[in-house]
Amino acid sequence: MTDTSLNVTLGRLRLRNPILTASGTFGYAREMAPFVDFKELGGIIPKTVTREPRIGNPPPRTIETASGMLNSIGLDNDGLDIFIQKHIPYLQELDTAVIANIAGRSVEDYQTMAAQLAPYDKLAGIELNISCPNVSGGVDYGTNPESTEEVVRAVRNACDHPIIAKLTPNITNIVPIADAAKRGGADAVSLINTLQGMAINWRTRKPILGNILGGLSGPAIKPVALRIVHQVKRAVDIPIIGVGGISSIDDVMEFLVTGASAVQVGTATFYNPSVSGTLTQQLRNVMQEQRIDCLEDFIGTLRIDQQPRSPVMESTNLSNS
Repeated sequence: MTDTSLNVTLGRLRLRNPILTASGTFGYAREMAPFVDFKELGGIIPKTVTREPRIGNPPPRTIETASGMLNSIGLDNDGLDIFIQKHIPYLQELDTAVIANIAGRSVEDYQTMAAQLAPYDKLAGIELNISCPNVSGGVDYGTNPESTEEVVRAVRNACDHPIIAKLTPNITNIVPIADAAKRGGADAVSLINTLQGMAINWRTRKPILGNILGGLSGPAIKPVALRIVHQVKRAVDIPIIGVGGISSIDDVMEFLVTGASAVQVGTATFYNPSVSGTLTQQLRNVMQEQRIDCLEDFIGTLRIDQQPRSPVMESTNLSNS
């Protein structure tokens, strides 16, 4: 088997394989160099960057839950200027695709940041975090089709990089949001960001997280992520990156067959820092065992004999609206 058989294409973004690291779980890559051979990865998505520095939310910021983790980091970072000065020179020299991840409080923030990143042509793309549940205004642009289209279009007009919109599951119907991202010019969508949740200490009668609410990630959210990938795949003609609870090669294959062209590995990295590189090798092995000659021929081949009779499922089909 040649590694070209693992290549995947998401709009204008071409990756050597579909294994990406999720933003917020891989630092700025330097931290992970002892554990992962970067050239084994399809790409790296560093920690979310904002226009100005952010100190993040008050502690405690993380807590382990049943089959998952709640985090309320609050996009703690040094701001875009420091990211450009300190991190981009290193990231651009890595032998893998690097996709910057940005978040803003306004359309102007996103547009300005995209314009600042535009000259860095070694960046493979920009992922728009319009779905973080842990900051004030963090999900505003990802819960309304009009605002989603507006912010994606503003970024599209500010740079030539491939654009990925990372969408929130904290909404009744994500399909119109994905369709709006496509209209705005997104090359792909990441599905999904974390589910909003909370943890309680009943003895003290207080929330455990300093910010009260946090984002739930890990294996617990995988069924939700698969459902959303399936719904968007059926209704919107846009490439999908699957995110949520991916820690094994079976998880990877489930997302691919459902319709994701790539996946992001997140929470699993915290307890197994080398997992993303391991998954790439396991993917090669599975393709050989299953006699899959070209990965792109496998993507989206889920077999459904009968569509479920459910108002939610029916409402996601844009062709019937």
